[in-house]
Amino acid sequence: LPPMTPPKKLLFVCVENSNRSQMSQAFARIVGEAMGVAVEAYSAGSRPSGIVNLKAIAAMAELGYDLSTHDSKSLDEVPHSGYDAVVTMGCGDACPFIEGRIHEDWALPDPKHMEPAEFNVVRDTIRDKVTDLLRRI
Repeated sequence: LPPMTPPKKLLFVCVENSNRSQMSQAFARIVGEAMGVAVEAYSAGSRPSGIVNLKAIAAMAELGYDLSTHDSKSLDEVPHSGYDAVVTMGCGDACPFIEGRIHEDWALPDPKHMEPAEFNVVRDTIRDKVTDLLRRI
């Protein structure tokens, strides 16, 4: 058997860890599996809400993914090093530096108060960005 490639380790951070970072984590798993790439994905919030937004759960359910199994976490609850990529979304200075080979900030609007059609545009943008990221690392 060929040697196992270590999984790509990704961290997605936003403020509440209830929408964007949660969907990013889900897409890293979905897209990684579709690409045949082992992925270890995490998400966290600089000020976590403690809940995953029902709109995010509904948006991902449309694609066959159960986001209700995820938990809203703080940065203290995830590993702090060894990432291939650390992606921040809208937390700016509230995001502490976490060690990663690649650092990116995705300027995505917080879809928390959007209608479903607008929310799904953000969801689909996240899917495209995650796919691009996995191709690059």
